[in-house]
Amino acid sequence: MKKLLKISSVLAITMGIVLATGSVWGIYFTYRNVAQEKIVTPSDASIPESPVRGPWTLKSQADIIRTHTLKMTGGKTFAEMPRQIPKLDEKGNSVLDTEGKPVMVTNTARDIWITATTLITALNLGIIVYVFFSFVLLFGLFSVWIGGVFWVLSRNYQVERHN
Repeated sequence: MKKLLKISSVLAITMGIVLATGSVWGIYFTYRNVAQEKIVTPSDASIPESPVRGPWTLKSQADIIRTHTLKMTGGKTFAEMPRQIPKLDEKGNSVLDTEGKPVMVTNTARDIWITATTLITALNLGIIVYVFFSFVLLFGLFSVWIGGVFWVLSRNYQVERHN
């Protein structure tokens, strides 16, 4: 039993160190990659005029991009807008074809949502990465602690012999 406790303690401590080291690297990697984009939240964001680095500023930036996009598209999301809309002349009237039907053109407001969705998804992925690596760090530290407990138990373990 003493040998099993020692082996388990070494394995738990080693695994904990690997997990903690990997998670610290993951958090640093994410922070560095977000920081190199030099994003600053706009003045109307929930965290105004702050460099986007960690999960809270990532969330603030993602939320304000969505808010701005909804304003630009009249409150409609990508799925709520038609693919094509009538072409308008300089006075705002529909341009008609030879049969008297409106000439249809691509709804470019949907393109705004494609860009916004890409940016929001990237920002949200950064938040998920921070959360994931925080849990991995917590698990790694817990594993080191458990390994330490096993080590102490192995040092104090004595086989009782019954006569």
